Amino acid sequence: MTNQSGKPTALDGTTAADLLQVDNLVKHFPIRGGLLQRTVATVKAVDGVSFSVKKGETLGLVGESGCGKTTVGRTLLRLVPATSGKVNFEGRDVFGLRGADLKAMRRDMQIIFQDPYSSLDPRMPIGESVGEGLLVHGLRDSKKRNDMVIEMLRKVGLEDYHARRYPHEFSGGQRQRIGIARALALRPKFIVCDEPVSALDVSIQSQVLNLLKDLQREFGLTYLFIAHNLSVVEHISDRVGVMYLGKMVELTDRESLFADPLHPYTKALLSAIPMPDPTVKRERMILQGDVPSPVNPPSGCRFHTRCPFAIEKCKTDDPPLEALKPGHIVACWVAKDNVAKAKQAAAA
Repeated sequence: MTNQSGKPTALDGTTAADLLQVDNLVKHFPIRGGLLQRTVATVKAVDGVSFSVKKGETLGLVGESGCGKTTVGRTLLRLVPATSGKVNFEGRDVFGLRGADLKAMRRDMQIIFQDPYSSLDPRMPIGESVGEGLLVHGLRDSKKRNDMVIEMLRKVGLEDYHARRYPHEFSGGQRQRIGIARALALRPKFIVCDEPVSALDVSIQSQVLNLLKDLQREFGLTYLFIAHNLSVVEHISDRVGVMYLGKMVELTDRESLFADPLHPYTKALLSAIPMPDPTVKRERMILQGDVPSPVNPPSGCRFHTRCPFAIEKCKTDDPPLEALKPGHIVACWVAKDNVAKAKQAAAA
């Protein structure tokens, strides 16, 4: 697709001028067995995911455990090699970069890991952990490096003397702040936030989320925010993508997704959010059965085995990701029929 200016345009309205573009990303993990350790099966962790991220926005990525959210983040950063697909960052082909070009790109794309404790070296003071990236990327002046480390620690709410302490001396919330400081040290443009608050208490979650939003405004950051908690995603995201079993099933702006979800899976997820007002009742949509194995996903729509609205076509034909409404893209035959019927009724 192209817009009026002639630039390539994604289904959700983003253009080639956006910071990050992911096109048909695939990541399969081989399962090896037997005496010769031959490949006997393949885990289809990510199976054709496409989206774009605008400069300065936060794109939330949600879904059940095992749907491929974290694999998407790690693959587009080249922490794990992609099976196929394309990722463009500021117009550069990320998977085609080598040597010095790849190293330079890594300055602009960082990650905040889910478990801050396992991502920190227990034998290294956190000042050295935060400054390690600066050293790797050529800042040999120890005084300048230390000054930048102290500046980053202050930005995330820690004190100067914390730089001399070790990871085990900090609480979970403090360790996550250290992870944020380390990701920020190289002044990146894009950060993958891989469930950065899932292991924290609710009160600490709000502090870290507000910190991320403040830092985004100050440094002009762009986030891919991966999470399970839809309330957290609603608080921090500008747009939200929903994944199921390695596929993107819905992608739109935050207001549209929470007010008018189109995919049955998204509706089921939203119906499970607790209501703060006990007098307000929400109709629960409880899914039957378990999530199918990514080793042998169902034919057609992967959600049809659990979908209460599935039709015969869902069992045989894989629905394409289409813009059913302006800026609202969905992969669902049933949703497509419902939107078409609503348009016909409005026109009558």
